[in-house]
Amino acid sequence: MDYKKLFHKIIALLSSPGKTWTEISEGGEERNILDSFVYPLIGLCSMAEFIGAFLGRDITPDVFQNALRSCCALAVALFGGFFLAVYLIEAVGKRWFAASYSKSVLHTFVGYSMVVTFVLDMVSSFFPIAILHWILQLYTLFVVFEGARRFLLVPEVRLNSYTLVSTLFILLSPAVIESIFNKLTVILN
Repeated sequence: MDYKKLFHKIIALLSSPGKTWTEISEGGEERNILDSFVYPLIGLCSMAEFIGAFLGRDITPDVFQNALRSCCALAVALFGGFFLAVYLIEAVGKRWFAASYSKSVLHTFVGYSMVVTFVLDMVSSFFPIAILHWILQLYTLFVVFEGARRFLLVPEVRLNSYTLVSTLFILLSPAVIESIFNKLTVILN
C-alpha cells in the first residue's frame, strides 16, 4: 500500500474535488478503489479510534474494552456503511433517476465521496468535535456534487436531487450501522 499516494488523494479530494474527479474519470481508477483507498482508510480510522480512546486515561481493562468496542464499531460502521450506500445509491439511481452504473463505478464514487467522513472520523478520535463533526460533514455534499457531475456525468436536470440523495445515503449509512452495532453491543453485554 502506497500511503503517500493515499494522502495525496485525500488532500486533492478535499482541496479541489472538481479537478480531482476529472482526473479520476480520465484515469480509470475504479479497478482498485477498495484495496487502495477504502480499506486502508477504514483501518486508519479504526486505529485512530483505538489510540484516541486511551488519551488522557489510565490503561485499565475497562478502558481497553471500551477502546476495542469503539474501534470495532467504527470499522463495522464504515465498512457496512460503504456497501450499504453503494447498494442504496444503485437501487435508487435505477428507480428514480434512470441511472445505471456498474458496481466498480459506484464503488469509486462512494469510496472517494466518503473522504470527508474518513478524515473527520480520524480527527474526532483525538479531539472532541462532536457538533463540529456533523457541520463539517456538509462538505461531503460538495464532493458528491462534483463527483456526480464530473465522474458519473449525471444530467443537469437531475444533478441536484441525485447529489442530495447520494449524500444522505453516504452520510447516514455508517451512522445507522454504528448506532445499531452499539445498541446490539449493549444488549449482548
